[in-house]
Amino acid sequence: MPLAFVGLACAALFLLAFRFYGLRVARRYQLSATAKTPAERFADGVDFVPTKRPILLAQHFASIAAAGPVVGPITAGLYFGWGPSLLWIVFGTIFIGAIHDFSSLVASIKHDAKSLPELARQYLGPQAYALVMTFIWLSLVYVVIAFTDVTAQAFVARETWGDTQHDIGGGVATSSLLYLLLSVLLGLALTKWRVPLWLATLLFFPALVGIIVWGQLLPITFAVARPAVLWGVIILAYCAVASVLPMWLLLQPRGYLGGYFLYIVLAFGLLGVIFGGYKAEYPAFLAWRAENLGTLYPFLFITIACGACSGFHGLVCSGTTCKQLHKETHAPLVGYGGMLLEGVVAVMALMTVMMWPAGAAELKKSPSEIYAGGIAHFVHAVLGLPREQVLAFGMLAFTTFVYDTLDVATRLGRYLMEELLGLKGRRGKWLATGITLGLPLAYLLLGANLQDALGAAKPVWLVVWPLFGSSNQLLAGLTFLLLAAWFRARHRWAPWLVLPGFFMFGTTAVALVIQSWRALQRSLGGQATAIDLVNLTLALALLATAAAFLAFWLRRLGRPLPPPV
Repeated sequence: MPLAFVGLACAALFLLAFRFYGLRVARRYQLSATAKTPAERFADGVDFVPTKRPILLAQHFASIAAAGPVVGPITAGLYFGWGPSLLWIVFGTIFIGAIHDFSSLVASIKHDAKSLPELARQYLGPQAYALVMTFIWLSLVYVVIAFTDVTAQAFVARETWGDTQHDIGGGVATSSLLYLLLSVLLGLALTKWRVPLWLATLLFFPALVGIIVWGQLLPITFAVARPAVLWGVIILAYCAVASVLPMWLLLQPRGYLGGYFLYIVLAFGLLGVIFGGYKAEYPAFLAWRAENLGTLYPFLFITIACGACSGFHGLVCSGTTCKQLHKETHAPLVGYGGMLLEGVVAVMALMTVMMWPAGAAELKKSPSEIYAGGIAHFVHAVLGLPREQVLAFGMLAFTTFVYDTLDVATRLGRYLMEELLGLKGRRGKWLATGITLGLPLAYLLLGANLQDALGAAKPVWLVVWPLFGSSNQLLAGLTFLLLAAWFRARHRWAPWLVLPGFFMFGTTAVALVIQSWRALQRSLGGQATAIDLVNLTLALALLATAAAFLAFWLRRLGRPLPPPV
């Protein structure tokens, strides 16, 4: 099957879904073009900033499109085949993921930009508030763990061309650091130096292209036994600092640069798919059970994770995006449309597997390298640039996805910890940040010497990915049920919220039970590592918290709900 047909068919389905399903749900939410949003009513120039729709879409897209829609589809495609993976990406995005994001954004702006835990307090009571806060914090910790290690592995990637090895990852690390510096300069230019946006765009986007070339000329490498672990510690240190900086200094300008850079990646990728003449060489279906993952149900769904639905997106929608939405009527494009764009990213990531036959050397690398290699082929088909530069282009695209999510996740984790422990002031910020990053740091250090069955080094992200996917998808299920309670208080039960909620809740709960049982068996057999024991403890904590929330939600059905807001 030609990849051009797959790409165009998926793009057409996403456009039709926005026009006929997304906008239909939008009418149910009674969005107003004249009502003042929280961004206007509480504008302070720091957190609440009315933002133009194209800029906000770019920033929101950059914040939600992390490693998940790349690593998840590639991993699922390799183990189960591209057929079931593609079906879940497309239809899961349309009917579940995009509705989740859009509804989370609308609910927040209808409640003065309140967070999901605050909505739980209002509609389900203080006990539900505490449960949601705890579950969200644990989920954010797994986001930071998985994405930190995935990025660190990308920074140590090496490519062999002929008889020569190239530190492609070291060059990408240099480009990534320059990208962050460029973002800070853009923030200063727009906010302090009052440079017009059009002029800043003309200056900074060519500079973004330049750092891709410059990075490969000055690769950063560490002569240590485990350079990925060192990079992981450096990335966590970056997260700690970035999470306490003003949004205008790094988050917003980096989101603007990153969002449009990712648009360019998608555009060139799609053009390469259409005109490159590639065909689907990989098997559409491999097996109902993958040895290293488990059965197709439920593990296909939690492996693809953010490629179809992500609970983390609800936190972004109700944490930062809601404070920048200029008009309620912008919500469908930003919320629903932003997730459709992530669906395009996931489809393109899956295509980087589909284009190779089973057993190809290109598929024996890490997901970041598979993705970068595939994007490099797509871009080369359009521009004909040298291999080293297009590979660096693909790798920087991957790390750009991740950076924009890592410090957002850390910032949100800090907010939650400050609220849970009542921490105040600068010292409270740093303490909450340290607590949030403490567990990811422990994971990286404990996993420094992990090995697979053949004795090769095993990355931490591969160990935690199933649990990350489970916690993330289960958070989406909880969010759907919470949103259903909100809409029930205003109108009536919404099947577009309740049905996806129970599907996501049930699927991920089954996955967590299976993972807990496996970890328990390894523990009883004396084969468990320290990370296995931590995973078992946290999996049981997630299950207990989710079960308590569901029980409370079901009990709440028989009681009068709060009046509409």
